[in-house]
Amino acid sequence: MRVVLPLLRTSWAWRLGAPAAAAAAAARLPRGASAGPGPRRAMAFYRTEERGQPHSPGYRLFFKNVAGHYISPFHDIPLKADSEEENGIPTKRARNDEYENLFNMIVEVPRWTNAKMEIATEEPLNPIKQDVKDGKLRYVANIFPHKGYIWNYGALPQTWEDPHRKDKSTDCCGDNDPIDVCEIGSKVLSRGDVVHVKILGILALIDQGETDWKLIAINVNDPEASKFHDIEDVKKYKPGYLEATLNWFRFYKVPEGKPENQFAFNGEFKNKAFALEVIKSTHECWKALLMEKCAGGGINWTPCSLITIFPEFPRNVSLWCSFNVKNIACSRGPQLPGHGPVPVRGQLGTGPHSRR
Repeated sequence: MRVVLPLLRTSWAWRLGAPAAAAAAAARLPRGASAGPGPRRAMAFYRTEERGQPHSPGYRLFFKNVAGHYISPFHDIPLKADSEEENGIPTKRARNDEYENLFNMIVEVPRWTNAKMEIATEEPLNPIKQDVKDGKLRYVANIFPHKGYIWNYGALPQTWEDPHRKDKSTDCCGDNDPIDVCEIGSKVLSRGDVVHVKILGILALIDQGETDWKLIAINVNDPEASKFHDIEDVKKYKPGYLEATLNWFRFYKVPEGKPENQFAFNGEFKNKAFALEVIKSTHECWKALLMEKCAGGGINWTPCSLITIFPEFPRNVSLWCSFNVKNIACSRGPQLPGHGPVPVRGQLGTGPHSRR
């Protein structure tokens, strides 16, 4: 019972009848943060905690909600930025065209960095880790004239590209990961940031025979965000950026001795409407995964707080509550207080695609 109650208190159902608890949680926010609704305040709902040393196989970046409870960035952070259960605290928000196209993005890799960081989909709590292949940490090569990733790179939560389901647009199965996002704004974001983004378009990468969708999006808090509404705006206001993105994805594995990547639609970037349909499809695949209606591909979704959201879950609640989430994090080593995992964020004033 000592384990069960703290876990249940993080759930949506518990908070639904406890507005006072929500207010108390908001009071614990650091000075200057806000838990109010709106598209520009996503990080007020979430915190990150580092374990282990960066650039090591044991490094993990865990996520917590505003109440300080560990959560999964893959499963517990809502897909839509206008969700009524943001961080488990119900809110009522006006529905309009602006909110319809707002999504939460988990930043895995800040722009201009090389370490290949990703959500650990097969681990409990799904922290961010550095990818390892053949016992070696993975870094992307610099693709001339660029340094590392040319956008802030990450994923949309509560999406999944099903490796057993053939995509009707690409005729290839998914890559067993959340759908990827390339955020093209002028700011360098930080690893673990949760930002609200507008979707602008999508690219269909075919990676070793698997569909690997790449969403093009912009942070709604970016100074230029108001100018971007669809993929044509990227061509207009950031000329050459889409071509650079296509070439980056085509060649980034060549330095590893692999062939060039291929693309569906001859490398054409599809528009926002097409991208939103792909997001909808991957969200449905994620829901089917959690309902055990399809093979999971090794995905770990326990522990997560979604049992109370989907009461028809087939898993037994006592099994879910048996996880000691704090021990999961502590097993990765001591917390690194005050350690900044990425360069200081700021405005980009230089580079081939920056605009003032």
